[in-house]
Amino acid sequence: MVGVVSDFFIVLSVFLPFIGAIFIAIAGERRKNLREATTICTAFLTFLLTTILTQRLLNGESPFVKIIRFSNNVDFHLKVDPFGAIFANLSSFLWVFVSIYSIGYMRALKEKRQTRFYAMFATAIGSAIGVAYSGNLLTLYMFYEFLTLSTYPLVAHKESYEAIDAGRKYLAYLLSGAGAVLFGIVGIYLLYGTTDFSPGGFLAKKTDSPFLGILFFSLFFGFGTKAALMPLHEWLPSAMVAPTPVSALLHAVAVVKAGVFCVLRTVFYLFGPNLINMYEIWLISAIFACVTVLVSNILAIYEDNLKRRLAFSTVNNLSLIILGGLLLTPSSVKGALLHMFYHGFMKITLFMCAGAFYVATKKELVSQLHGIGKKMPHTMVPFTIGAMGLVGIPPVSGFLSKWYLCKGAIEKNEVVFLFVFLMSALLDAIYFAPIIFRGFFGNGDNEGIKNPTSFSLVLPLVFTGLASILLFLFPDWLFHLHKLSGMVVESVLGG
Repeated sequence: MVGVVSDFFIVLSVFLPFIGAIFIAIAGERRKNLREATTICTAFLTFLLTTILTQRLLNGESPFVKIIRFSNNVDFHLKVDPFGAIFANLSSFLWVFVSIYSIGYMRALKEKRQTRFYAMFATAIGSAIGVAYSGNLLTLYMFYEFLTLSTYPLVAHKESYEAIDAGRKYLAYLLSGAGAVLFGIVGIYLLYGTTDFSPGGFLAKKTDSPFLGILFFSLFFGFGTKAALMPLHEWLPSAMVAPTPVSALLHAVAVVKAGVFCVLRTVFYLFGPNLINMYEIWLISAIFACVTVLVSNILAIYEDNLKRRLAFSTVNNLSLIILGGLLLTPSSVKGALLHMFYHGFMKITLFMCAGAFYVATKKELVSQLHGIGKKMPHTMVPFTIGAMGLVGIPPVSGFLSKWYLCKGAIEKNEVVFLFVFLMSALLDAIYFAPIIFRGFFGNGDNEGIKNPTSFSLVLPLVFTGLASILLFLFPDWLFHLHKLSGMVVESVLGG
């Protein structure tokens, strides 16, 4: 009989990256090929495990395991549900390609401390998958904090003054947010005696508590720090001093996506639509998201550093996802889930392209990239695909997610939020178009540009760019994304 299945298969999917990190450290600097082969093999096996768990979920199983009991109703609890499967699939799949890319990037620039880099990267991915598969708020918090601590050495990787300063800012912001989250967890446990996630939320059973608003906003802004919600976003642009693969990890694979995931987990599985709408908590939160969307887009327009411009673009898109989730209509929730996934592919493509430009030219400013597309078309074309997707232009997958977000605003009868979605797309076009036109049609000094023909540097960005189109043409290709998002909508909203 198919149903809830308790096994340790899920444990392996979470802890395999941690095991891989140990073997990466053992391989060390002297056995570089073994170290990098271990990284790629661990990434591929992790994706295979998450894919198998997703297929079992679609077959009607609900894999879970409770490892440690801390007290009554509080366990170290791992569980696979549709929402977690979406995030785990995203993180594990993109890890494969950013690992391949990292080899070409780190070797080309002769970066130091590469063993620490690969080991911490694997640890961060394991933490992100742990966040995805957490069955309750306490387990999620443990992995959430481990993700913060494991990514600090990556942000400060270069150990320059700027890198150390960025790392300190990163810790200051994220640990402060973690304090707010811990306050919310303790309050929820004292009020309800449990922190287990439940579709549609379990907190609505006690709507007369005067502390519900305080608990919600402590979690919303606590997790919102990692989701770069303004005014808690400043750590993200500052972290762009890190190597480009770290930027890809921060923006597309794990870190900020974990923040958005946790915000939506709070809305969908703790408080639920009835409670959120009853006190109009969603409206106050949505206003912060709207301000973040518009202000970050304007900052991106005036930012000349390419990676920082992409960072402000990430801030914008994260708040679009949050806003879609807060509207709590079938289309807006589906749009939020799709955009969380599609944005990962499009943004990792853009960052890998930015890294390839830097490897070839040592240039970081948009104003310095005149004519780069003529010399590096295999890099500029994927960059254009990623940019088109974030604007919402078909046939790139970003069009689908933004379509659902706009449709959700119409379902909610909220013209203001529809305007925000459309204005965001327009502003996206304003700051991406100059990069593309400069790259393809500008006249620049191309002499001395080393065409980065390294297989490991070019293949990943070409593939993720093409995948952004394939996900538009074949929406359920490989990841069953529309099926999973439909399951989330049905369980949270009731259909």
